[in-house]
Amino acid sequence: MAIAQQATPLRRGAATVDREIGAPPPAPRRSANAEVAAWFRGYLRRHPLAALETVGGQCVLGLQATRHLIVDIVTGKFPVAEFIRQSAFMASASAMPTVFVAIPIGMTLSIQFALLAAQVGATSLAGAASGLAVIRQGAPMVAALLMAAAAGSAVCADLGSRKIRDEIDAMEVMGLSVIRRLVVPRLAAAVIVSAALTGIICFVGFFSGYVFNAFVQEGTPGTFVATFASFATVADFILTMIKSVVFGAIVAIVACQKGLTTRGGPAGVANSVNATVVASIILLMLVNVGFTQLYVMLFPRTGF
Repeated sequence: MAIAQQATPLRRGAATVDREIGAPPPAPRRSANAEVAAWFRGYLRRHPLAALETVGGQCVLGLQATRHLIVDIVTGKFPVAEFIRQSAFMASASAMPTVFVAIPIGMTLSIQFALLAAQVGATSLAGAASGLAVIRQGAPMVAALLMAAAAGSAVCADLGSRKIRDEIDAMEVMGLSVIRRLVVPRLAAAVIVSAALTGIICFVGFFSGYVFNAFVQEGTPGTFVATFASFATVADFILTMIKSVVFGAIVAIVACQKGLTTRGGPAGVANSVNATVVASIILLMLVNVGFTQLYVMLFPRTGF
């Protein structure tokens, strides 16, 4: 009995002895709500810096790629074979989806503007409204979105796969410029293909709206074309082409930057592709709003 009584204080005093010799006390266990709140506060602290770093990297890459593109074209060092290969790939990946998307867009705009024109008693203006909507807004945005979804994701996956296989680092070790060899031809190809797809959408969208208005809505074909010709100007098409060039460059730069900064193996490639599509769409929407507002401010229309 005496031995048991002596052993009990020893067991009870184990924690006291640990504290006396400097052992840290066990950390209190946080609740799930506290962990979520701590993660959210950390995310708010990290996200602005990460976003600023990403945008800064994209701007620097865009400036360097544009400079190398101009210099390589002037000096005759532009990789023509890689440019043709990338242009063919982007066109094959985006052409048919673009056409199939342009047809319902032209029909939808024709339906909506025909209904609106009938409500205000101006059915003859349906052609001008739908045609201008396709050329000013529909064509460049559809081409850019499909470029981001099809070509941009493929470019990011290609460069991301090269990055995780250490091919990008090997090129830098050998003294080869990654921007000149990989980014510049993809940038030029994206710009050319985006402009070509925009022109195709302008024609297909307007033609599908014309056919739908003439044969389904029983409109007057001559009035549809005449009103469009009366209100559309060359400046509208020039603005659309400028948009297509800028949108194509944005898609290429975002895709290349995300691909070249891929980390984390195959899962990192998937994350980079997802981030490429999302970031490209957000930037395209913001830039489109800026272009539209500047055009309205610099070239105001006296009437519709």
